[in-house]
Amino acid sequence: MSAMLDHVVAQVLALQVRLLACRERLAADTDSEALHDLRIGVRRLRSLLRPLAGLPGVEQLEAAAKALGTLTTPLRDREVLAGELLRRGLADAGQRRLQGRTATFASVAASPQLGRVLSILDAFPLFLRAAGREGLAKALGKRVDKRLVKQWRKLHEALQDPAHDRHRLRLLIKRVRYGDQAYPQLDHAGKRLQGLLKKAQGDLGVWHDHLQWLLQAQAQADLAPCKVDWEQQLHEAERTADVTLDALLAALERRKPGK
Repeated sequence: MSAMLDHVVAQVLALQVRLLACRERLAADTDSEALHDLRIGVRRLRSLLRPLAGLPGVEQLEAAAKALGTLTTPLRDREVLAGELLRRGLADAGQRRLQGRTATFASVAASPQLGRVLSILDAFPLFLRAAGREGLAKALGKRVDKRLVKQWRKLHEALQDPAHDRHRLRLLIKRVRYGDQAYPQLDHAGKRLQGLLKKAQGDLGVWHDHLQWLLQAQAQADLAPCKVDWEQQLHEAERTADVTLDALLAALERRKPGK
């Protein structure tokens, strides 16, 4: 196998172990971070898969991982909101959103979505090795590199748009950041640029959380005490994110052509 194919197989096996461990943690409700860690594992898996489009099993595994992400997103959002409410001293409102956590975690652990991801992962290294033997993974390193360059180009273009969409930028930043982490040997981002990506993702995450909480506050009366603070913090998050995005754009302008 090529070095790139070896790398992908090793990453797949590591992620499989991570997701299996998360399943057991969820089933036993051992800790509050199990769901979050599961979602990070799924995100890393999708980042690994995205540049491999066309190889056997990739489309099926990507679809399964996406379905698992869709299942867990509202559950994680509820956890984050509960933490915010508890931090503000709104214990009753926070605890209401944590009720049934054990059952919720168990349902994710036993879900067909997680079962399908793990089932496909179990066979996926065999698919990859077969693809290598049959010449389907020829010049895989160059193919992956080309697709990652395309992701960086999309982000650069979006940042240059004065009317940029923060939701889209958040998605594009996640893609390039986790894509770079999935394939560090391709060296698309140095330490400083990775730091800017992480900060931009975090700043936009704060903005996104407050935006979602304010939308929920329109229909959930127990969130009313937070509205004024959240509106102020939303505007602060917008300003902070814009400064970071300007710095990210400037850093991208200094990158080597084609990177």
